[in-house]
Amino acid sequence: MVILSKEQQDLASKEGLWLPQLERDACGVGFVCSIKGIATNKIMSDARTMLERMAHRGACACDNDSGDGAGVLTAIPHELYRKAVMEQESVELPPLGQYATGILFLNADTYKQAKEAFGDLARSCNLRLLAWRKMETNRECIGAEAKKTEPLIRQVFITADYAESDPDRFERSVYLLRKQAVNNMAKQSVECYVCSLSTSTIVYKGQFNTYQLYQYYADLTDPLYITHIALIHSRFSTNTFPSWNRAQPNRILAHNGEINTLRGNINLMRAREGVMHSDLYGDDLDKLYPVVEDGNTDSGCLDNVMEFLVKASGRTLPEAAMTMVPEAWEKDDEMFADKRTYYRWASMIMEPWDGPALLAFSDGRYVGAILDRNGLRPARYYLTDDDHLYLSSEVGVNDHEVERIVRKDSEFHMSTLSFIYQDCG
Repeated sequence: MVILSKEQQDLASKEGLWLPQLERDACGVGFVCSIKGIATNKIMSDARTMLERMAHRGACACDNDSGDGAGVLTAIPHELYRKAVMEQESVELPPLGQYATGILFLNADTYKQAKEAFGDLARSCNLRLLAWRKMETNRECIGAEAKKTEPLIRQVFITADYAESDPDRFERSVYLLRKQAVNNMAKQSVECYVCSLSTSTIVYKGQFNTYQLYQYYADLTDPLYITHIALIHSRFSTNTFPSWNRAQPNRILAHNGEINTLRGNINLMRAREGVMHSDLYGDDLDKLYPVVEDGNTDSGCLDNVMEFLVKASGRTLPEAAMTMVPEAWEKDDEMFADKRTYYRWASMIMEPWDGPALLAFSDGRYVGAILDRNGLRPARYYLTDDDHLYLSSEVGVNDHEVERIVRKDSEFHMSTLSFIYQDCG
């Protein structure tokens, strides 16, 4: 595996046999959460153990030290950010929920242009930029191939005068900004990849193997980093070139497997853009298009649509997951009638995104996992007596004393349990 720059990828897609539209992933996925919503640093520590013990689920570059990608999605560690922004920028952050933050991958050559363009877009969305934070990173821990394409990494904080009085409007504005930042700057040839932009979650990721993620970002080993959710991903790219952008988790999910119906899913989603309307977004709905962003892997496309269903249609995250990745419900005589009715309705709204696939997802309130109806990407979960839920692509990645396990499923597949989620809000 060799890591290519964006220019080299463009050249490979034009002159080589590689087809960007056939990007596929096969990876390690898991999460740790407190089902009571209690934030601790232990969850970060347990997530690190889970990630590092799934090193074999990822891939390695020709230098033997650059991974296909690794990352973690967590709740926003407010106290850590409040302290860091005050020390670095002398800016007092609003209370949690009244600001949004995200990590951006930028290019040193177009950094000032990207920063200015992002600020202009924020103002056009009736948002106010609070601060740019320079991330403390350790490039000495990553491989030579990863260093060649290492982006300039910054964290942004935004708010609005109405963030407290109208949080739903604030959420919509933040999503509108995120979509425009990705789509508009790409048209201007300004590199700006938004790992996430949210009032409740944050994504740290990059071109790492599983052992490098926590070494690279100083935040992740800070004792002030407390969270009630940590969703991890170790990437194994298949038929694809890895990049910093393609590392996971994405903005709302992490994915293990492939989407075999991808071309049809994308085409049908783009066809819907001509007939969709929204009472909440009104004329601004067009600014969210294309829903499926260009240059994405199958995982990225899936994430785009699931995020759109949650942010723009008002569905909860579990509803969006069940709509896109339904169980084999038609001949399941043991399924509850209400659930069967939901799947029947959803089948008239959207076609299945068929795998084999395992999805783990979180928006800060909900965390869960689901298999596609083929059931070929299993996972295992444990619930412990301290109200912590552990789910991963395989068993044994975290150590648990037998007497502390309240519930477990060592064969989490379609014949036992195809959908599990927890409301941690």
